[in-house]
Amino acid sequence: MRRISRITVAGAATASLALALAACGGTSTSSDSSESKGDKGLAIAYDVGGKGDQSFNDAAFAGLEQAKKEFTYETADIEPTDGETDADKQQRLESLAKQGYNPIVGVGYAYAAAVKGAAEKFPDTTFGIVDDSTIEAKNVADLVFSEEEASYLAGVAAAKSTKTKVVGFVGGVDNPLIHKFQAGYEQGVKDTDPKVKVIPQYLTQTAEEGGFSSPDKGKTAAEGQIEKKADVVYAAAGLSGQGVIEAAAANKVWAIGVDSDQYQQEALAKYKDSILTSAMKDVAKAVYNLAKSVEDGKPETGIVRGDLKSGEVSLSNSNPKFADDTALQEALNTAKEKIVSGEIKVKSS
Repeated sequence: MRRISRITVAGAATASLALALAACGGTSTSSDSSESKGDKGLAIAYDVGGKGDQSFNDAAFAGLEQAKKEFTYETADIEPTDGETDADKQQRLESLAKQGYNPIVGVGYAYAAAVKGAAEKFPDTTFGIVDDSTIEAKNVADLVFSEEEASYLAGVAAAKSTKTKVVGFVGGVDNPLIHKFQAGYEQGVKDTDPKVKVIPQYLTQTAEEGGFSSPDKGKTAAEGQIEKKADVVYAAAGLSGQGVIEAAAANKVWAIGVDSDQYQQEALAKYKDSILTSAMKDVAKAVYNLAKSVEDGKPETGIVRGDLKSGEVSLSNSNPKFADDTALQEALNTAKEKIVSGEIKVKSS
């Protein structure tokens, strides 16, 4: 275990200033890649949308907060900047490593190149990346999830809840990760009721165009699907999903949230009666577990997968109308058992 120490306010302020400077972009020209052997702990670098997305990034922050409380060490969480490059991301991670943070997690597949580069320069630091399984390095944990399994259950819930026999899917960015959400959702819908039509729509082709960070785009997309009679809309779109939920509430139809339990999110409280459920992946647990593994002296590395069997993907049960629907809950439990046993093979594309 690392030696635990108390930091001073001045020390925290110095670290914050250094991190702020590192986050301003620009490629490091320093040849010094020596690592600090300080007592600092977990650091996370957010994906697009940043902290406050009520979804993916906030889940990672919850894991950081749990580690900070349990291990009583200094942590850091860094916002993305507009138009940043892979070099900017890598410089951010390297700055954290030089300051002695360990482990360091890039939240989102967009950090793949940056994590790979930083991990090569800092072999004694453990790095993690959420939602990417392409990095083969001895000091990198690929924190991935079977999103398609939770999305299948979301499809079951949508098919059992629709009255119009039309449901929608809003994906933030048209990429392989979000295709997993769509594939599982559509399969769950069709296996439950082949007569239900699924209307899919992607907001942008790239994250840089705002697919994960534009509630207005999400709202417009959901309104278009609702005009086509969709009365359940599932959003896998990060911060953009807030717009989908807002549109669902305004039109008195159901929304299905993603990543976090969005029924419980304070920023979405006025819309919560329209949030049927959320297809969750426990990013908080994955981030915390990585921090604990480092603290225990046995760092996780390689692919670390969360799925229905491990309990790290699931559907939220917070809305009483959802939780108290006996027929729906029976259908979901049956589907879950079949997925876990392997009887149902959920598609990922």
